[in-house]
Amino acid sequence: MNINIFKHHQHIFILVPLILTLIVCPYSKAGKFKKEYKMQVTVGPNFYWGRGAAKFAELVNKKTLGQIKIKPYYGSSLLQGAQLKSAQLVAKGVIDCAFESTINISSVIPECNLFSLPFFINTYENLDKLEQGQTGRVIFNAMKQKRLMPLAWGENGFRQITNDKKSIMRPKDLKGLKIRVVGSPIFIDIFRELGADPVNMNWGDAITAFQQDVVDGQENPPGVLLPVQIWQYHNQVTFWNYLADPLIFYWNKKQWNAFPKDIKQAISQAAIEAGRFEKALCRAGMDGAVSTTILKEEFNYKTDIADPIKFLNKKGMKITILSDEQQASFKAATQPVYKKWIPKIGKNLVKEAKKDMKD
Repeated sequence: MNINIFKHHQHIFILVPLILTLIVCPYSKAGKFKKEYKMQVTVGPNFYWGRGAAKFAELVNKKTLGQIKIKPYYGSSLLQGAQLKSAQLVAKGVIDCAFESTINISSVIPECNLFSLPFFINTYENLDKLEQGQTGRVIFNAMKQKRLMPLAWGENGFRQITNDKKSIMRPKDLKGLKIRVVGSPIFIDIFRELGADPVNMNWGDAITAFQQDVVDGQENPPGVLLPVQIWQYHNQVTFWNYLADPLIFYWNKKQWNAFPKDIKQAISQAAIEAGRFEKALCRAGMDGAVSTTILKEEFNYKTDIADPIKFLNKKGMKITILSDEQQASFKAATQPVYKKWIPKIGKNLVKEAKKDMKD
């Protein structure tokens, strides 16, 4: 045999197994990953938010061929309940990643307070325009500057108000009511302007306060109202869409930059898909048939509560849905909040948001 031909064939025999190995194992740095990546999740696994986190972990495992395993830590267990510290700990690398509310990261990313401007967004269409427009890009860039890598949007929903005293239809209906709110300062300002007495407390303490009639009401999206069975404590709910509560999948930026390109692509795609799934869960029955169709056709998933408003009504709650004119009266009553918070959020960002919603 010709020696040169033999050497040529020998090179082929060596290359073929190598090529096959690359095809079967496309990620170049396999074996250099952690056994487990910890993900902070504020709520429990039965909330829509928690189900979205589980979906993300499942999709990441699948799309990376089992090389990246994410474990969701529910109920802010990694933070010992201090949910407002998630962004700081992910930025430091103490926690790998999070599926977190913009409310909870607003102390680190003040631009996120845009979503908490009262009666500013109001509709799913406007919310989507903000997230997919220049507004969303500005917020994601702000996160990158703080050592956080944003991946995709999720949703906790528009926040509604419940109480056990009366229907809330006008700003004066809130006067004197003690309302449990989350710890973000803008929430305190909103309810003070509306004449209420806002009280910041964790959910466990809030339930006790409801039972003892120490606190009159609270505000949360349907995706929270349903699993906590709010009808056990309150008989009134007003759907007023006073502010949105988007969620964001994000990762420690330094750790993210060290991932190979294929791993980044797989995790990013998993986040987008999980976000779409979780958003559809939160909106199901609230946006006509749009989200229920997404769940059925894209995820082969049937929601357990087809219409949250009807469900709450069947549980004995009186439903109040504000008209555009009624919403406008609340917005007028909260204008001092705009004057105080727009400079903190950024005047240019608010202008971009108005442009995004108009476009």
